[in-house]
Amino acid sequence: MTESSETSSTVVDGWPGWGDRPLDTVHYGPGAPTEATLRLLGAFDGKRVLELGSGDGRTAVAMAKQGARVIAVDESADQVGRGRRLCDDEDVKVELHQSDLAELAFVRADSIDAAVCVYALAGVDDVSRVFRQVHRVLRRDAPLVFSLPHPVSLALDDADPPVWRHSYSDAGPRTISALFTALTRTNFRVDTLFEAESPSGVPRTLVVRARKEGH
Repeated sequence: MTESSETSSTVVDGWPGWGDRPLDTVHYGPGAPTEATLRLLGAFDGKRVLELGSGDGRTAVAMAKQGARVIAVDESADQVGRGRRLCDDEDVKVELHQSDLAELAFVRADSIDAAVCVYALAGVDDVSRVFRQVHRVLRRDAPLVFSLPHPVSLALDDADPPVWRHSYSDAGPRTISALFTALTRTNFRVDTLFEAESPSGVPRTLVVRARKEGH
């Protein structure tokens, strides 16, 4: 099962319907099934969940509506403000912070049951720094689930047939091998990798679940 979407021209703002997506589940990106289908985070009720890059707050609100105690972080003051207004409109409680995604000093170590990040890592140069902080705050074996524009989609035009725009390696720290290496070095174990295709067959969205190992 997949959800239809047009090709995104930018990381998030170009994702059509981004501001209109329903508040009933976590949406991982163009072409990708939702959390209701993938079930990567498990039941939310009673869990402390950290969202990195909360944007307009829709993902945080969707999780809070299902009983999660959500801590949401975004670098943009405007986006945090939008998230607060949405929480008020939907009458849910979310703890919102304006912060760099790797600055999580306000979250206690080993206190988070799950972490989620939808497309926000696409704008982060040092993903290992973020992974280290997430590792610190997660409980042992707790999941980090994140999605990104698939690195192949960044190298190919979504045409029929697809045309290479630049080298796959130009995706830098967000190639699949680079992400896997960064997660392993920060003591995460990858247990799920999902690649959502566009109608032309180009992988569009990459969804990864990794679990914290060690302390």
